[in-house]
Amino acid sequence: MIRVAVVDDEPLARSGVLARLRAEPDVTVVAECRDGHALAALRKDAVDVAFVDVQMPGLSGLDALAAIPATERPLAILLTAHDSFALRAFELNAIDYLLKPIDDERFAESIDRARRQLGRATTSHWPERFGIRIGARLSFVEAVDIIWIEADGDYAALHVNGQRHLLRETLTTLSRKLDPSRFLRVHRSAIVRVDQVAEFQPRPNRDAVLRLRDGTTLRASRTYIDALLAALHQERS
Repeated sequence: MIRVAVVDDEPLARSGVLARLRAEPDVTVVAECRDGHALAALRKDAVDVAFVDVQMPGLSGLDALAAIPATERPLAILLTAHDSFALRAFELNAIDYLLKPIDDERFAESIDRARRQLGRATTSHWPERFGIRIGARLSFVEAVDIIWIEADGDYAALHVNGQRHLLRETLTTLSRKLDPSRFLRVHRSAIVRVDQVAEFQPRPNRDAVLRLRDGTTLRASRTYIDALLAALHQERS
């Protein structure tokens, strides 16, 4: 079982996270904390993953994580209504960053990311190629050649070197199979290969426009932007 702590000073916010966690059969909640001081006392020998509110009175979530020695710090998934803490969060071993109100799909992706980090994923490796059926013929697309992926109903369209290949799989299912260090969801309908992002243009509504190396422009929604920014920062460091 994955041992989880939920740290948030708002009872309603804690209950929302706890309700979602109850739907995960391999997760057990071992601690429910109301402030950063309680979080600072947690260690990864007792807790695998902590869902942490960034802003709490007294001691913030980020300061509480920083107070835990790096070698003893559990994985963290940050919760916040603001989107200005992402880079520091990932420096503190945070594996994801969820904006309130929490989106159910993003929450599920965070749990899957934790499973992969802990080696609890159902598969032990990421697929290197995908079989594309064209009539009676089966061709293969290498994962390293995929530039971006878009949702197309019950299919995922793989964009490879100017060509579009339909894979009979939903984007949500496919996103859980891809290596998260290489591919990130940037919108409900799009996944990008991180090293293909050439330009990031923020917009006033806190969404962004991405320009890929092949010239494609895509919209990134605020729900996914902070994880993307952190990944881009790590890519270029």
